[in-house]
Amino acid sequence: MRRAGPPRELPPPLEMECLKSLWRVGEANVKQVRDDLAGERALAYTTVMTLLERLVKRGRVGRRKQGRAFYYFPLASRAEMRKLAVEELVMLHFDGSRGELQSYLGGVESPGAVPAEVVETRLDTTLL
Repeated sequence: MRRAGPPRELPPPLEMECLKSLWRVGEANVKQVRDDLAGERALAYTTVMTLLERLVKRGRVGRRKQGRAFYYFPLASRAEMRKLAVEELVMLHFDGSRGELQSYLGGVESPGAVPAEVVETRLDTTLL
């Protein structure tokens, strides 16, 4: 039986799709998020509601009540999520070495010769 590891900081793919939708539309209720996602995949209203509630619990999305509906809005920025994604990529596939990732992406200098600030700047410009 598989043991649960530490919780991922990066939301799972479906939750990330909901977060991307909120980045596009700003503040929205469940129906608006579901409609925005309809072009990519057909999800049930309750599925979208569950995904948004999970994002609220993770602190990535906020919500406010207006009448009988909740309106959700992003608390996490694209930049923050991209940074987490790159960190996860570096840890999982490059043994924690940003220099190795940069070399893999086609850097011309050896990773040891590049200061960490320069590697981070190059990563930002290369990946984003």
